[in-house]
Amino acid sequence: MATTDKAQVVRAGKTYHDDLEIVREELDKCMKCGNCMSVCPVYGADKVETAVTRSKIAVAEAVLAGDLELDDPQVSAMLFNCLVCKSCMTNCPTKVNFDRIILALRAALVRKNGLPWLKKAIFSTLKHPKLFDAGLRIGAAMQGLAFKTDKGGKAISPRSPFARVGGSIGFDEERQMPGLNVTPLRERVAEVVKVPGAALKVAFFTGDSLNYFYPDAGQDLIDVLVANNIEVHIPKGQNCCGVPVLVHGDVETVRTLARNNIDVFDKTGCEYLITGCGSCGGAWQHDYVEILAADPVYGPKAEYWAQRTYDVSTFLTRIVKLREPKGRVERVVTYHDSCHLKKSMKVFAEPREILKSIPGLTFIEMSAPDACCGSGGSFVLSHYETSSAIGRKKADDINRTQADAVSVGCPACMMQLLDNVHRAGGRQDVTHFISLLAESYRKEKEGEASGS
Repeated sequence: MATTDKAQVVRAGKTYHDDLEIVREELDKCMKCGNCMSVCPVYGADKVETAVTRSKIAVAEAVLAGDLELDDPQVSAMLFNCLVCKSCMTNCPTKVNFDRIILALRAALVRKNGLPWLKKAIFSTLKHPKLFDAGLRIGAAMQGLAFKTDKGGKAISPRSPFARVGGSIGFDEERQMPGLNVTPLRERVAEVVKVPGAALKVAFFTGDSLNYFYPDAGQDLIDVLVANNIEVHIPKGQNCCGVPVLVHGDVETVRTLARNNIDVFDKTGCEYLITGCGSCGGAWQHDYVEILAADPVYGPKAEYWAQRTYDVSTFLTRIVKLREPKGRVERVVTYHDSCHLKKSMKVFAEPREILKSIPGLTFIEMSAPDACCGSGGSFVLSHYETSSAIGRKKADDINRTQADAVSVGCPACMMQLLDNVHRAGGRQDVTHFISLLAESYRKEKEGEASGS
């Protein structure tokens, strides 16, 4: 799956995450042609040259030349006004790996100035899974104080006092988001879901979003694998993939998370690692390989797992033969390509194949299915107006399909779409594509049980 040119990411025992000089060759590739302008969602929203990839590259060149200081407030603002969605890379004639440039710059800024205290406090808890889990469980138990549940029970919204305080970052009374689940996925299921006569056994990396916010979708993924005669291992010792931390430049915390995850999944004895999130899958296929490229022990282990990591859609359609679903799901569905799933994991045809295989389901393609939704993890909080402008475009595109559901392969995108579809007056349910397949299998089973 993943291959890394070590000459591009490692020099003298350091990666580009540790030494900004290593990305100089990437900078030299840029022709300043402006092809990135037509696909950059931030530029599309802000309409200023400083939002464009080529401008950030020019700033990086000036930093390396000593003409600009990395911690100049304007420079820092430019560096973080980026979703790291990789859209620019798909339209670049010289194949500039801009993600390496922006991550190297942010890491260099953290090395120089350290992390802001709030980020440092949050990220440090990720290195202590039990503490992090306890914090989210407390949050789940107490969220009713600050949030109210909608009539359908599918989303929460800020209560008035909290909304007045949080309006500047989009936490107004109109905001819809998934609630934290009191019982996370990994507490709901056995560590090994056995299947008599299983054809294969796989390890499932849940990530935090499926574990805490969308456990039903995580359960659907497990059920689908079981329905395809696959034994599923869900190690409880796994932690965050680290992508939310990596994009903020805290490389050492990510390395700690990556090494722990590798150790945990090594113990499963499984030959495949399955994800239901493009960001998590991209971490295993690419990010771990690059941040650990100079590590003589974990570098090879990261390469090993990169070759064995698959999105659930790819695994079901390319590695095993998907068991044909027979239960009818009478839905009109469109599909959003999450940035990391398509642009990092190169997964786009497979979810569509699954959706089109479901009896009764009508699939409608939106006009720009791979346009970024504007989430970018914490970008939606730090750059709410820009994120919302991008999200509104996506919601309008979804509405034009007249579908009754939009499916996606990324929990973060699900969160962003839930809010923006709601704000745009859309009626679409937002669901993981695997949940629609699970629904078909359930209806098939129900039909068999009733004799119909």
